[in-house]
Amino acid sequence: MKPPALKSIRNIGIISHIDAGKTTVSERILFYTGETHRIGEVHDGNTVMDWMAQEQERGITITATSTACRWRDHWINLIDTPGHIDFTIEVERSLRVLDGAVAIFSAVEGVQPQSESVWRQAGHYRVPRICLINKLDRIGADIENTLQQIRARLSARPVLLQLPLGVEHEFSGLIDLLEEEIILFSEDDLGGTVERHPLPEEEQERVRAARERVVEAAADFDDDIMTDFLEGNPVTADRLRVALRRGTIACGIFPVFLGSALRNKGVQPLLDGVIDFLPSPKEAPPIEARDPRDGTLIELPCDPEGPLCALAFKVLSDEGRKLTYLRMYSGRLTAGETLYNSTREGEDRVARLFLMHAHKRERIEQSRAGDIVAATGLKDVLTGDALCRPDRPLRIAGLSCPEPMVSIAVEPRALEDREKLPGALEKLQWEDPTLRVREDAETGQTILTGMGELHLEVVVERLARDFHTQVQTGRPQVVYREALTRPREHHEVFEREIDGRLHHGELTLHLEPLARNSGLKIEMASTLELPEEWRILLEESLRQAAQGGVRAGYPLTDLCIRVTEVQIKQGVTTEIGLRAAAQRGFSLAAREAQPTLLEPVMALELTIPSESTGRVMGGLQQKRGQVEGMTSRGEIDVIRARVALEEMFGYMTELRGATKGRGTYTMEFSHFDQAPPETLKRFGFTA
Repeated sequence: MKPPALKSIRNIGIISHIDAGKTTVSERILFYTGETHRIGEVHDGNTVMDWMAQEQERGITITATSTACRWRDHWINLIDTPGHIDFTIEVERSLRVLDGAVAIFSAVEGVQPQSESVWRQAGHYRVPRICLINKLDRIGADIENTLQQIRARLSARPVLLQLPLGVEHEFSGLIDLLEEEIILFSEDDLGGTVERHPLPEEEQERVRAARERVVEAAADFDDDIMTDFLEGNPVTADRLRVALRRGTIACGIFPVFLGSALRNKGVQPLLDGVIDFLPSPKEAPPIEARDPRDGTLIELPCDPEGPLCALAFKVLSDEGRKLTYLRMYSGRLTAGETLYNSTREGEDRVARLFLMHAHKRERIEQSRAGDIVAATGLKDVLTGDALCRPDRPLRIAGLSCPEPMVSIAVEPRALEDREKLPGALEKLQWEDPTLRVREDAETGQTILTGMGELHLEVVVERLARDFHTQVQTGRPQVVYREALTRPREHHEVFEREIDGRLHHGELTLHLEPLARNSGLKIEMASTLELPEEWRILLEESLRQAAQGGVRAGYPLTDLCIRVTEVQIKQGVTTEIGLRAAAQRGFSLAAREAQPTLLEPVMALELTIPSESTGRVMGGLQQKRGQVEGMTSRGEIDVIRARVALEEMFGYMTELRGATKGRGTYTMEFSHFDQAPPETLKRFGFTA
C-alpha cells in the first residue's frame, strides 16, 4: 500500500468525560469508514476499541486504543481515550503525540469535571480541537446550556456549525450552517446513507442569524471575510472553512458539531470536520529537540527526509513481550534497525513494525514522519523515551505523569504467586507510569500506589487474569504529603573515613515553607561556585531526601530548599561527603521546622434527583465536604463540592442508598490541604 501524503494524514484523539459517548462515536467512525462491518455497542460488550475483557464487562474504557481508517482520501490515525479520572495518564500520553482532538460533551450533563481535565491537558500541549455535543435524543438535552458551560468553565470560544432538527425524542437530523442545507441520516442502513436537502422556508430566519455568528468568527481570521461581513456581502462555505481552519489550528476557536452517536446521527459530518478543520502532521508546530552531545537546540518539522526522531508514548506487555507505541516526528524507521535511546543512553533494535487496529496488528516494513505505529524488540524502552539514530542523537521532551493518590497492600496467596508477583508487577509498571510499587520496610508487604480505587482494582484483576497471580488486598489508604510550617537554617558538617579515605562535606541549607500547591523547589545561591556535576549531585540528594518525608514517610511539598553556602576543602571534599552532608542536614533541619501533614482534597460533582438533595448534602457535611454550588435541571440537581479523599472510600454505596440508586458522582484531584487533628495524631504529628 502506498503511504498517504503528509497533508492527508490526521492524528486525532477522542477525549471527554466518562459516559459522554467516546467509544460509541469511535465504533461509528470505524463502521462508516468501512473498517468494520458491524457496529459494536458498549452496553453489549462487543466494541472493537474496548477490547479488554475488563473494559467489556465494566462498560468503560481503561486503556487508550489506537486504530486507523480512511475518509475522503485521507488517512486518520485515531486514539480512543478513557474518560475516568483514574486512567488520566492514558489521556496525557495520547495528547502528547496527537495533532488534533475531538472533545465530546453530553447535551444533558454538559461540561463535567473530567471534561475540564482533558480540556486542560489538551490546552497544555496546544492541541487544536473540534467539539461534538452528543446525545441530542436524550430527555433534557440542552445545546445552549452546553455552549454556555464551554465558554464559562473552559474559557473557550465555541463556534456552532450546525443546528438540530428537533431535540430529545424529536431529534431527526441537522442543519449545515456553512452549506445552508438539511442533513438526514437513513434509518434503513444504520445511518450509513447521508441525505442533503435544500433548506425549507420556515428555517431560513433561524439559519440566517446562526450563520451570521459563524461568519463573524471566521472574520477574525480572514481580513477579506471581515470586509465582506461589514459590508453585508455573502461569504461562500469554502472561504469560511479556510478561515475557520486557520482559527482552529491556532486554538482560537473550537468548531462545534451536533449529533446522537447511539442513534447513528451526526458522525459523518463530524468526520468531515476532522478533515476540514484539524491539522495534518505537516501543519503541526515543529518539535524542539536537543543534541545531548553539545546542547544544541534545533527545530524538527515533520519531514520524512529529516533526522530520525520518535517518541515512545505507550508500552504494553503483550504475552510477556514489550509492544511499544511510537509517534514518528521526523525521518524514517525500517524494521530491523538499531535505535539509540537518548533518554536512557542505550541502544535497542526494532524487530518488527505494525499498524495497530485496537489489539490487532497489521505488519509493515517502514514507518515515516507523521505515523503512529507499534514496534516489538525494544526491550529497555519505557514511556516517554526519545528514540533516534546512534550517529545523530536527539533528545525531546517526555511526559509529565500525575502523582498517584491511593495505596493498597497486597500479599501473594500461595507460594507460586509469591514467585510470579515481582515479574508481573514489573510488566504492569512498564505499561503504567502512574502505578508505583514499593515494599513496606516494617511489615514486608508490597504496597501498590495508584490514581484511585478503580485503578488499583483493575490492576489486581489484571494480576489474576493476565498474569495468573492471585493476591490478597488490604483496605485502600490515602497517600498524603508532608509540609513544614516554619523556616529553618542549618549548617551541617560531614567528615568520615571510608575505605581508608577521608570524605568531607560542609554546607548550609535554608528551608522556607511556600504557599499551598507550590510544589518542591531547590535553589542554589548565586554566589556558589561549584562544578556543574556537584550542583546536580546536591539537587538530586536533596530531592531524594524530600521524597522520604520527615515523620510519616510521605514526600514533602510546598517547600523551597536553598543551598546558601558550600565549604570546599581541596583534596578532602568529595561527592560522597557532600551527598551525606546534604541529606543529613536536610533531615535535621526539617525535623526542627515543625512538620505537618497535608491530605488530598477532591473536586466532586454529583448528579442526583432533587428529592434526595437534602440527604446528600447532609452526608457531605458529615464528611467535611464544602459545597461550592448547585444547579437544577428540571428534576435533577447537580452539586459541585470539595471533599477529602479519605472520606470518599466506598461513597458510591452510600450515594446509592441516599438516592435510591439514581445518583451518580465523579471526582478529580483538586489540591492538598491541612489534615485534621485526628489524622495528625494518628501519624504522630503535633496538631
